[in-house]
Amino acid sequence: MSTSITDYRQAIDHLPEGTTLVVHDVSWEDYERLLEELADRPAVRVTYDQGRLEIMSPRPEHEKYKCFIERIIIALADHLDLNVEPVGSATWRKKQEARGAEADTSYYIANADRIIGKRDIDLSIDPPPDMLVEIDATNESLSKFGIYSTLRVPEIWRYDVRHNQVHMYELRGNKYAEIPVSRCFPILTPKALADFVEQSKTKGQKAAMAAFRSWLEKRHKRGRVR
Repeated sequence: MSTSITDYRQAIDHLPEGTTLVVHDVSWEDYERLLEELADRPAVRVTYDQGRLEIMSPRPEHEKYKCFIERIIIALADHLDLNVEPVGSATWRKKQEARGAEADTSYYIANADRIIGKRDIDLSIDPPPDMLVEIDATNESLSKFGIYSTLRVPEIWRYDVRHNQVHMYELRGNKYAEIPVSRCFPILTPKALADFVEQSKTKGQKAAMAAFRSWLEKRHKRGRVR
């Protein structure tokens, strides 16, 4: 392990929750070694953009909202009989582009069958995830969209914690455009998802999930989104 990696690890071990460490002029080799070193710290999010290294330590509430949205996605997939393969906060990277990032959670949907049984996913030969979810306390994930565009991720959901707003985006060309309804789950709008996240805060996740399933059944039968 190089001295620089040791220094990075020591800094990360003392990184307060909710803060971000940024380091410039980091080599791709050091980035990959750092990912190996942080295998025991799965909550830490590491982003690499052509020499710029960003390390974020999420707050506990960050994980709480992520877990609730994961439950929503699995309930949606079950209800709509869609094959979904969750891959969590996997690291998505391309050496030839010198870019890599970790979303809060990721899913294969249209391409689920292509990655079932794979222990390691290599974006040089495998498809990117069909959808990513980012939980934002300070809009920090917006700076990662250029990386996700390079990786050709089709859809991103971003939950803005401070304003309780959900934004959904699809890849158009080389940029992301905000959309009024999910392409992966066309029954769900950003506002509907934000409403249920808010319910999870005030009534708890169990009650919010029960309300979501009831809503889902009614909207699916009517063929409506709202």
